[in-house]
Amino acid sequence: MAEIQVEDLRHVYSPGTPFERTAIEAVNLALPQGQFVGVIGHTGSGKSTFIQHLNALLLPSGGRVLSAGEDINRDKKSRRDIKWKVGLVFQYPEYQLFAETVYEDIAFGPRNMGLSVEQVDERVREAAGFVGVSELFERSPLELSGGQKRRIAVAGVIAMRPEVLVLDEPTAGLDPEGCAQIMANIRAYREKTGATVIIVSHDMDGAAALTERLLVFDKGRLVMDGPPEEIFSQPGRLTAMGLDVPRPTAIALALEARGVQLQGPVYTHEQLTNAILRAYRDKEGGRTPC
Repeated sequence: MAEIQVEDLRHVYSPGTPFERTAIEAVNLALPQGQFVGVIGHTGSGKSTFIQHLNALLLPSGGRVLSAGEDINRDKKSRRDIKWKVGLVFQYPEYQLFAETVYEDIAFGPRNMGLSVEQVDERVREAAGFVGVSELFERSPLELSGGQKRRIAVAGVIAMRPEVLVLDEPTAGLDPEGCAQIMANIRAYREKTGATVIIVSHDMDGAAALTERLLVFDKGRLVMDGPPEEIFSQPGRLTAMGLDVPRPTAIALALEARGVQLQGPVYTHEQLTNAILRAYRDKEGGRTPC
């Protein structure tokens, strides 16, 4: 699948009514195949509206979304086909589980693609392997833990082998262990398939550590677009938009306010540790702490 291009995208909810609201406007960007992209912004900034245009779940009020140079909304067939190529996992997807067994839930998407029994089975087992739920095939999804349900819901989407995987707050409401498992599953899928992965998240630490590009939305517009080191080097701009910064960045800022000057970008725990060690060595004349 070639890159996705977004041209002058605009979406208006309830047009022509007293409830009319412009959710996004003038969004322009290109998403090359294989990128790991984070989408951040405060509540109501337009993040979720934006991602729902990537697989034609919403129709633009203006502008276009292109895949391989073709408008994904040019006709009904195009809108149907893009849903197999761009898989969207909603926030709290476990609430959409409905089948009697885990196997049947994961198999729902591939069956709707018109695949053979053998092909469906292959995809179900492959997707279950990615997220570590193969031993749960005969269980009811409603009996499982929140983290297990989340992984099953993700498996149901990746069983369709999307070339672009879009996840809206995939770790919301999970404990630290559940968060780590979900993110490891997503990384494994990307590494194995080369798929583009787009994650909407309020978790700045996760966005900093995992993504190679960040899109920042504010008041319906794409206001920042770049690698994490570029975005998180502007903490004042982010906080002015009501956003947090990664905890390592916050600690680095607090240290600098107390006169400890740290070198280089600091937005991951590893970078913070290295920056503190460098500052210590510089202060001690090159002596390494015990």
